[in-house]
Amino acid sequence: MSFAKLSMTPRQVLFWIHLTAGSVAGLVILVLSVTGVLLVYKRQVLNWADRSFQTISASGAQRLPLERLLTKLQAEQGRTPAAITLRSESTAPLELDFGREPTLFVNPYTGQLLGEEPPKLRAFFSEVEDLHRWLGASPESRPSGRAITGACTLSFMVLLITGPFLWWPKEWTWRNLKKITLLRRGPWSRGRDWNWHNALGFWCAVPLLLIAVTGVIMSYAWANNLLYRMTGSPPPQGSVAAQSRRERDPRQAKNQASETIRFDGLETLFARAAQQEPAWTAISIRLPNPQQDTLTLSIERGHGGRPDLRSQLTLDAVTGALVRWEPFSSYNRGRQWRAWARFTHTGEAFGIVGQTIAALASAGASLLVFTGLSLALRRLAGRKNQSGARAVAARS
Repeated sequence: MSFAKLSMTPRQVLFWIHLTAGSVAGLVILVLSVTGVLLVYKRQVLNWADRSFQTISASGAQRLPLERLLTKLQAEQGRTPAAITLRSESTAPLELDFGREPTLFVNPYTGQLLGEEPPKLRAFFSEVEDLHRWLGASPESRPSGRAITGACTLSFMVLLITGPFLWWPKEWTWRNLKKITLLRRGPWSRGRDWNWHNALGFWCAVPLLLIAVTGVIMSYAWANNLLYRMTGSPPPQGSVAAQSRRERDPRQAKNQASETIRFDGLETLFARAAQQEPAWTAISIRLPNPQQDTLTLSIERGHGGRPDLRSQLTLDAVTGALVRWEPFSSYNRGRQWRAWARFTHTGEAFGIVGQTIAALASAGASLLVFTGLSLALRRLAGRKNQSGARAVAARS
């Protein structure tokens, strides 16, 4: 066989890279896309489900001190929360977080237990998140599951980069533009698959590329460190998984043991945090173990999804003295970009509009996988038919 027959054009090389990456990673990308759609409005859905726990206080009523509320809870429940959250709204309940267990809601004015968040809804989102992060693998197999989802996210980024070079028309005419930008109705056929694959790729490319790039940053240490180096900041110490855990909602802490935890002075520390950030909307307090000398408070000035509206305050658990104050502006450029990457991945960085775009793009990605695999299977079937026809002709 001559060298001319073996050589391929750059576009053919990109095509085979695109086809191979899509065929290998397609099913995992489909799982990530579908679970991504289900997780987009998680925060809003949980808030909507918790609306029944709103409290009604008498005019001029004062919230009970935190020490009294938590002591009463520990006596009744026989356990201590890992973190508590107070919100600035007068009707908002006190939220008690127990890690993997359901969150409890307490009337901050009377100490009455109002109930727990819907366990089935929480379990649903927990299972979907496990699928999205590590394909639902067991705890001991999660590193392998995380490696698979990371590799497929990287493959998806390659697909999104090579895609435009494949559908780029030779001539920019309205007729050619319609073929790659407008969805065509009709029976399921190779032509319709090709049209849908190109049109969905055209409209979803930019948001999906943002989702894929931020997913790669959260999956790989080299990508995470590259982001820091691009900003001139030193890369952080520790694994990417550990950093991702630190960037999640501070209320999602591990379960505390049922041992007694000191509550003395907790109300004073909360008042110190409210004084530090007068425009606060929510303050989450991680309760320390008896061996810890400090207490960390996360202060929110928005309603979630905006890292620039979050700050962390670390105080001495006994004296209340300031140990560390970390507003978003105090972070180096690399840490700021990394925080934005986390919320850009879910669309929350751009509010409800960004979340909706992320949901539509993720839904489009699932159709991209379907049409892409359909085209690949049609191509494989066509090659088999051609090989069979040549074999029949040769025997004849």
